[in-house]
Amino acid sequence: MKKYGIFGGTFNPPHIAHLILAEYVRSAMSLKKIIFIPSGNPPLKTSTNIIDSIHRYNMAKLCFEKNKNFIVDDIELENLSVKSYTIDTLKKLRERYKNQNIEFYLIIGTDNFINFHKWKEPEKIFTLCKVIVINRPSYKFEKGSNKFKNRVIRLKVPDIDISSTLIRDMIKQGKSVKYLITEEVEKYIIKIIYIKTNIILWNQKITKIINLKTNLENYLYLIQ
Repeated sequence: MKKYGIFGGTFNPPHIAHLILAEYVRSAMSLKKIIFIPSGNPPLKTSTNIIDSIHRYNMAKLCFEKNKNFIVDDIELENLSVKSYTIDTLKKLRERYKNQNIEFYLIIGTDNFINFHKWKEPEKIFTLCKVIVINRPSYKFEKGSNKFKNRVIRLKVPDIDISSTLIRDMIKQGKSVKYLITEEVEKYIIKIIYIKTNIILWNQKITKIINLKTNLENYLYLIQ
């Protein structure tokens, strides 16, 4: 039986810690492949800083698929109007890979494990896959629900304190993110910023033209 890992996240943006940890887990657990799933409409995340799903998906493919053992799947991006629950994603994956003799391993960090009891039908998740919990800096496994502690596989991984939030903040501050993200992802982000900046500038120009036209019309009306 082939063993496939499932690594979900917003990937906003994907970075080297994702790469390092995924490969570490793949090797340690003898997984044949890792499936990366950019989140569609995550129920427990309400941040307005999550960029469009198409950009996160594109960056994930650029970042991960240079490794032949990594796959990026858009399964949660097919319908963004509904919440993306892990239990539903697992059911779809099992259907997608049926008859391929695959055993799934869901990879989550201790930050997610702490809130695992809040997930939709957490008990049923164990009937669809095995769950691997990896350590995350500043999050304690002990804070997770006792109900699930003996049902997961704990795996110690290197502590890498790099996050997408850190990278976004550095970009906003004009700092270099070289080596924190891959060169391909960095180029993609620069492209997005360039396009957005030009759209903003173009909209500002249009607004000025409209304002000038309105002022001119008002002036002509007054001198009639």
